[in-house]
Amino acid sequence: MSASADSTGLSAPATTGPELHITRFFDAPRELVFQAWTDPEHLERWENAPVGFTVTTVKSEIRPGGEYRVCMRSPEGVDHWLQGVYTEVVPPERLSFTHTWLRADGTPGVETHVTLTFADRGNRTELTLHQTGFDTVASRDGHDGGWSSTFDRLAGYLADLHARSSNPHQTQS
Repeated sequence: MSASADSTGLSAPATTGPELHITRFFDAPRELVFQAWTDPEHLERWENAPVGFTVTTVKSEIRPGGEYRVCMRSPEGVDHWLQGVYTEVVPPERLSFTHTWLRADGTPGVETHVTLTFADRGNRTELTLHQTGFDTVASRDGHDGGWSSTFDRLAGYLADLHARSSNPHQTQS
């Protein structure tokens, strides 16, 4: 699967192959949910990764054309590296980026494209993930589990933030 580059040189979303759509609601304002995805201090606290994984390395330049590189360590101690390029950053509405797992030899695997859309829904935020470019249904389904677990982790982080803001005397963990 390949993605085409637009006039800016950024990759355009791949449009063939299995696609993934996930919609989740978070009990937090849209601006805060967007910040949780883009602010390094928030990212460090909730570790944008599935439950049980630890983020050991993050390099991220969140701007169109900016690159990121992340290492997630599994509960078994196996490091999983991924990288990508931000293709669109529209605070607090949309974040798009390429997403590529690195093979054990460090070479890039299949490049997919992720778009996160943040929408106000009363006092909540609707977060929609759309990922394209998978080479197999199994890969798409594996990502479904990973993203869903990551969203669970984000929901817990946002609930903890809300509890602390409701009780400012509570200490931060």
